[in-house]
Amino acid sequence: MGVLIDLQDQPAWDSDVFKDFQAPIVRRGANGRREGLLAGYGMYPMKLQRRDFEAQQAKLPPTSDPKKMRKFKGYETMNARDDSLGTRVTYKGAWKNSQLCLVPATSFIEPCYETGKNVWMEIGLVDEPMFAVAGLWREWPGENGPEIVFTQITVNANEHPLMKRMHKPGEEKRSLVVVPREEWDDWLDCKDPEYARTFLRLYPAELMKTWPKPKVVRSTLTVGDNFELKF
Repeated sequence: MGVLIDLQDQPAWDSDVFKDFQAPIVRRGANGRREGLLAGYGMYPMKLQRRDFEAQQAKLPPTSDPKKMRKFKGYETMNARDDSLGTRVTYKGAWKNSQLCLVPATSFIEPCYETGKNVWMEIGLVDEPMFAVAGLWREWPGENGPEIVFTQITVNANEHPLMKRMHKPGEEKRSLVVVPREEWDDWLDCKDPEYARTFLRLYPAELMKTWPKPKVVRSTLTVGDNFELKF
């Protein structure tokens, strides 16, 4: 994508990225060019959710019934619904300030129940070995300086020929927003949230492909190992 990422002695990202993992994103830098960096996957990291929850619990009166004390559950912020971008407190600040980013990927993974049980499916593009999806980023104060995190934007896919096959029967179908390569800079440069919504559309099903995710067996690792993936 025409950028370099300064890893600052951090390990490279995993091939499969999950909640709170580090992953590459691309945003518009202060110099006007694309800027690549590692960011945490999830707009409100679980460690911060737990911190804030415990701070709220600590404010409860000492006479509070311990049986009525809530337990920490947390909530997912890896994906942001397009219809909540301007209203949900987790996302609305970044959305209003046009803190837009691109999340590069070779595929994304969804559950499919067409066989009667969950089969994890990888979804990619027919002619693009790597693509980018629309995301938001924000900054949190961290112990060692600012921490950047991101979320990916999703749209309704109930009528999409491919994405409607994913997730459990009866559930609303959602899809990540694949930003066409020729629109990458337009998305990053967008400063109007309402105009940004015009980018939030489904990618043509005929340009997408899907296949069962291979089962991965990781070898035993120690610190400093170069891990090997076996399929």
